[in-house]
Amino acid sequence: MNNKHSKNSRTLSMYVRLCAGKRINKAEEANRFGVDERSIQRDIDDIRAFLEDQKAESTAESREIVYDRIHKGFVMTGTDGSAMSNSEILAVSKILLESRAFGKKEMEALLNKLVEGCVPLRNMKLVSDLIANEKYHYVELTHPIRNPDILWKLGEAVRGCNRLEIHYQKQDAVQENVKRVIEPVGIIFSEYYFYLNAFIVEKNATGRYEHKYSYPAIFRIDRIVKCREMGEKFKLPYNGRFEEGEFRKRVQFMYSGELMRVKFLFFGRNAEAVLDRLPTAKIVSCQDGACEIEAEVYGKGILMWLLSQGEQVEILRPEWLREEMGQKLGKMQERYQ
Repeated sequence: MNNKHSKNSRTLSMYVRLCAGKRINKAEEANRFGVDERSIQRDIDDIRAFLEDQKAESTAESREIVYDRIHKGFVMTGTDGSAMSNSEILAVSKILLESRAFGKKEMEALLNKLVEGCVPLRNMKLVSDLIANEKYHYVELTHPIRNPDILWKLGEAVRGCNRLEIHYQKQDAVQENVKRVIEPVGIIFSEYYFYLNAFIVEKNATGRYEHKYSYPAIFRIDRIVKCREMGEKFKLPYNGRFEEGEFRKRVQFMYSGELMRVKFLFFGRNAEAVLDRLPTAKIVSCQDGACEIEAEVYGKGILMWLLSQGEQVEILRPEWLREEMGQKLGKMQERYQ
């Protein structure tokens, strides 16, 4: 190995270990590479110069090499801006655990990769300890996703506009499996589960596929038993393209259906909770202790949320939704008589 190659390898080795949160001792490194301590000091100076150049190019770069007098070694402090901080890693870990999106085994593997891949070595034990109790007591769902790779497969189908044939386990008493040909347009996570948004298509009299409904259906991904690409592409007009973010604002509890405008009175103390729950909601007016609120939503999932608000809400329109709300309340009242 020539001297230039040897120096490059030596410097890169120390840089990688510093990034991992390890400590560099000059005497130990000199012994490891068979050079004197002055060579190691020059390598450290080169790393410092590199980090200074990075700072000039990016305001997010804050890493530097400092000498730890207590442990007699050089350590790297700060972050490169693209790396996640300890607080961010902890927050993401907590969100993952709260989501209960995966089985216990899959969740543990995911958290271990997150901590080991993103947290500096010196803080790894602390972060691991902070989530250890929740990992131990983690309770998986009765029907969790066992194969997270299906998310990527479906994501590729969405991106590539690939028509799919799926076998889907319906959520009913007999849990019947049905076969559907679909055109996938988006993936959403909500209330513990991942969902696939897709148009159900059927062949018409001429043998061409057409949408069964004007709006996309919602499939719980953990209930997709089989999934096969049909080797066929589909096209959606630009003005009809699906946008997950806009759809998510207007759907409640993943109930699909036609887009509609709902108006209701809210008698609670603070309407902020309503605005947070329904991103499209707007306060029309407030008087006599009630706020009139209007929102744009898909399907009847809104009924579940309105029912959860008890006497704090009154639906004004559409009239058919008001009537259905009254019928449900009547049936509920019968159970307590």
